[in-house]
Amino acid sequence: MCNFAAMIAENPYVKQFPDLMAGKTLLYCHGFGSSGQSGTVTRLRTVMPQANVIAPDLPVEPHEAIALLHSICEQEKPDLIIGTSMGGMYAEQLRGFDRICVNPALEIAETMKAHGMTGTQQFQNPRQDGVQEFYVDKALVKAYRDVSEQRFVGLTPEDEQRVIGLFGDKDDLVDTFDMFCEHYSQATHFHGEHRMDDKSYMHSVMPVIRWIDDKQNGRQRPIIYIGIETMVDNRLMPAASVQKAVRQLIEHYQVYFVADNPLEQRWAQWLEEYINVPAWRHTVYTYRRDLLYGDYLISQRKEGDTMATLLEYGSDTFKTWDDVIDYFSHLGGQ
Repeated sequence: MCNFAAMIAENPYVKQFPDLMAGKTLLYCHGFGSSGQSGTVTRLRTVMPQANVIAPDLPVEPHEAIALLHSICEQEKPDLIIGTSMGGMYAEQLRGFDRICVNPALEIAETMKAHGMTGTQQFQNPRQDGVQEFYVDKALVKAYRDVSEQRFVGLTPEDEQRVIGLFGDKDDLVDTFDMFCEHYSQATHFHGEHRMDDKSYMHSVMPVIRWIDDKQNGRQRPIIYIGIETMVDNRLMPAASVQKAVRQLIEHYQVYFVADNPLEQRWAQWLEEYINVPAWRHTVYTYRRDLLYGDYLISQRKEGDTMATLLEYGSDTFKTWDDVIDYFSHLGGQ
């Protein structure tokens, strides 16, 4: 069994989406001391087998690294660039492309000094040249500082809309969220640490890739609105199978979460805690659900006439979220 097949067979989080980014080029910029053979690259190629994932081993010298990335961008014209940590710092500077910056180390020189990333360092993943270690001295730290200080240079309003920042809420290595938000409007936290695992990648990065792919393709998915009262039990914990349902529905539908009062912060906090990235910019506050224009509305309330097909949660047909899952599984994304 190949590594990709083994990853899918052994991991409950990893799935393949052959149509996602199909025929497109994705450039991945790895983190400090890593390589193009990292676990994230394996995830990208596993989950999106029809995408052309370019993942070079970046030179340790940062001026050389950013020059290489500019050259690759000029030649390959990637449809999407994803950078993690140090790679997120580089990706932010690659103007003119759609980019996802995951835990970007925008002040990498300070991060290196604060966390003992100087002196002799071991590469975390194999590199094509076979080199296993490198040395970080004061001159190299200065070079990283010089390159990182080019962040936000030349940023235009158009380019600002092409960058999304994802920041782990348990990242104890890098915290540049506030700095990022001074220049970019699209940023959110995900449940995870500095290094992403399969769960945080699938639950956080994949929805964003799907949104970008849809936008690039002009794809309009059917819309599902979910009343938040259907998602909680009497202890305000997630109802049985609701998180599973959301994970499955966002693969085929544009899903929005509906609450009544925007001043009632508990719902925003609940969605951030239990749904997280899929609810980011996908929450609607309205007292008039009957005016929501879409394909389906899942609600526990008696809505009267609606502009979307009403699925009355708690009824004989939709007693549980497993019933909802079963219903949509038969629709095939329609």
